[in-house]
Amino acid sequence: MTVVPTRGTWRRRVAALVGSALILALAACAPGAAPSPSAPTAGALPEGIEVELYQLRSDVAERGAQVRVVNASDDDLVITRVTFDDDWFTGPSVRERESGIAAGRTVDLRIELPESACDDEPDAAERTSRVTLEFAVGNDDAARTATVEVADPLGFTELVHEKECLRHDLAQLATLEWTSFTPSAAPSPAQLVLSITPGSATAAATGELVQIETTNLLQFADLPTPFPLAIALPLALAPGTAVREVEVPLVPLRCDPHAVMEDKRGTVFNLGVQVDGAVGVVEVAASERLRGDILRWVSDWCGFGPGQG
Repeated sequence: MTVVPTRGTWRRRVAALVGSALILALAACAPGAAPSPSAPTAGALPEGIEVELYQLRSDVAERGAQVRVVNASDDDLVITRVTFDDDWFTGPSVRERESGIAAGRTVDLRIELPESACDDEPDAAERTSRVTLEFAVGNDDAARTATVEVADPLGFTELVHEKECLRHDLAQLATLEWTSFTPSAAPSPAQLVLSITPGSATAAATGELVQIETTNLLQFADLPTPFPLAIALPLALAPGTAVREVEVPLVPLRCDPHAVMEDKRGTVFNLGVQVDGAVGVVEVAASERLRGDILRWVSDWCGFGPGQG
């Protein structure tokens, strides 16, 4: 027998359903309610997950690095956000991109390095380097987050910091620039002029421009290699002068045409410097205009330039 509910029965059932919905809504809003599934839960990395920092050869020119995530666990990972934060850089580097890492796999996640911190940064003993991962594990969609001290097995972050801060500190004492080039006919050397402009340092910093190295395309005629400078900083300039100039005599190191046609580093010179006891090398590249002049001169000097027959 089919029972047909009366109008009063329908009203009682609807009221009961509405009441249940209100109770569930109030419970979700009450203090101590379960967090939203989208809010990352902080904790440690799962067992078998390791993080290291590397720099590949292709990263160097673009100041990039790789956060290497080793997933030796039995579960797949999905990384949604990577944050690298190091006391020797000016701020964090954030990578927001979803990357899956299957169980047993290792994946490199590329980041951009922040600028080096060269003022008031902590000493090496007090420096910390950290990576924060936001991720999900296996079939669990719950977002997690973990922050770990990250190792740099190659030590490249220290090298980047030293190189960039040496250049930063040198700039307080002097600005270096190739400003003119005078070509020559073989076998005479050409002349490339290095201009040294005093910086604005007010501290008692001192330094020295030590030497200039040859490039893969150019050498210093019959002069010693490397080319000696021995210029003390800050500069002691004669009254009325604002720049010191050094003439560097050049001849080609090689005369094969493809060396000119394929050149990328032939007009980038390494200068040995010393600033407040820190010794290193800074690069001083010729401008695009001077680079073109130098490459044309090499072609003519070597006898394979335009109009050389």
